[in-house]
Amino acid sequence: MIAAAAAAVGGLFVLRALAHWAILRGLRAPRLPHPASEIAQGALPASLRELHIAGPNGRRLFARLVLPQEHGHGPWPAVLAMHGWGANAGLMWPVVPPLRAAGFATLLLDARCHGRSDDEDFSSLPRFAEDIAAGLVWLRQQPEIAADRIALLGHSVGAGAAILHASRQHDVCAVVSLSAFAHPREVMRRLLAQHHIPFAPIGWYVLRHVQRVIGTSFDAIAPLNTLPRVRCPVLLVHGHDDRTVPFDDALRLRAVSQGAELLALEGDHDLSATLAPRAGVLVDFLTAACLAGKQD
Repeated sequence: MIAAAAAAVGGLFVLRALAHWAILRGLRAPRLPHPASEIAQGALPASLRELHIAGPNGRRLFARLVLPQEHGHGPWPAVLAMHGWGANAGLMWPVVPPLRAAGFATLLLDARCHGRSDDEDFSSLPRFAEDIAAGLVWLRQQPEIAADRIALLGHSVGAGAAILHASRQHDVCAVVSLSAFAHPREVMRRLLAQHHIPFAPIGWYVLRHVQRVIGTSFDAIAPLNTLPRVRCPVLLVHGHDDRTVPFDDALRLRAVSQGAELLALEGDHDLSATLAPRAGVLVDFLTAACLAGKQD
């Protein structure tokens, strides 16, 4: 009897361990290489630095810092750009030329488990936010950067992480959110549905287990709940045709925010093409938020 009970308990632990491995493996972000053509024309070699910065848990984060050298010798305002899930800093390159032309330095960061940054056992929105915090610490130590004039720009999960950081620290002058989702639980349920995984009981267990692994609840990190606590100006940018995160998420986020602006664009989840013609709106927003009253 005791042996049978022990065997049953042991089998349960094995099943839980297998489930844990399967969930982490299934949700692991693909590690895409940086695009070969990511360094576009307009970035002079002397203005571009490739480096690794100290990240959480002793990990190194790959980054590129681009300085607007023709705009004097600084200190310059800066924008820290964080990519989305399964992407990397190279895919955020399209934001660099208009920011550089406007006199902003740009730090393009690879989150852990992405691009050329070190690996971890798992990635998550809170860990994206931790990597953003590490990037800000490094930026503020650079003499060329104006420590009180740093903004965040993020895409998708990176946008949610930027909002999460700004809701906690209140140490940035602005946040630009590209294609942010309203709530991670909704994202997970859409993902489960796409893979034809029934919510009861499998999907319910997966969501519960993921929250246990990342060490927090989805409610605690949902932009729908963190955005109202952000004190700095926020620009929400979203595509009308987004098939990954519905445009309605942007409307819901604007409704709960304290005066966030919404820039609606044509296009899907990746806004790199449709944002380019409207880059002036982004630059004007950042200039007003970070440079107003601080011009030399």
